[in-house]
Amino acid sequence: MGKQSIERRLADNEARAYGGSIRVSPRKLNLVAQTIRGKSVEAALAELTFSKRRIAADVRKVLQSAIANAENNHQLDVDQLVVAQATVGKTLTMRRFRARARGRGSRINKPVSNLTIVVAEREDED
Repeated sequence: MGKQSIERRLADNEARAYGGSIRVSPRKLNLVAQTIRGKSVEAALAELTFSKRRIAADVRKVLQSAIANAENNHQLDVDQLVVAQATVGKTLTMRRFRARARGRGSRINKPVSNLTIVVAEREDED
C-alpha cells in the first residue's frame, strides 16, 4: 500500500535544479540565463564566474546544484553535461512606498523570480 510514485517528467539523461525566490526581476535574470543556454557546463560555469552581473552568483549556485543532482542522483557523466534549459519565471512582487513631496507617496516594486535549470548528458558522436 502507499502512494504510487509519480513518473519522471524528465528524460533519463537529464537532471534539474530549482532556485526559488531569487530577488531580481525576471527580465534581468533572463539576460543571465540566456548566456548559458546550450553551453557545456564547464563553459557556463566559467561564464557565470566572470560575469559582472550581481545575480550571476545565484545562477551559478543553481547550476552547480543541477550538476550535483546529475552526478549523485542520476549517475550521469559530468564531463558530458550541457545546459539543456534555463527557464525564468515571475513570482510575487513586494510593493513598498517612498514618501514624496507635498505629502504624496509613490510605489516601489521589488520583484522576485524563480529559476529552473535542466542539464542533459549529450550523446557521444564517435
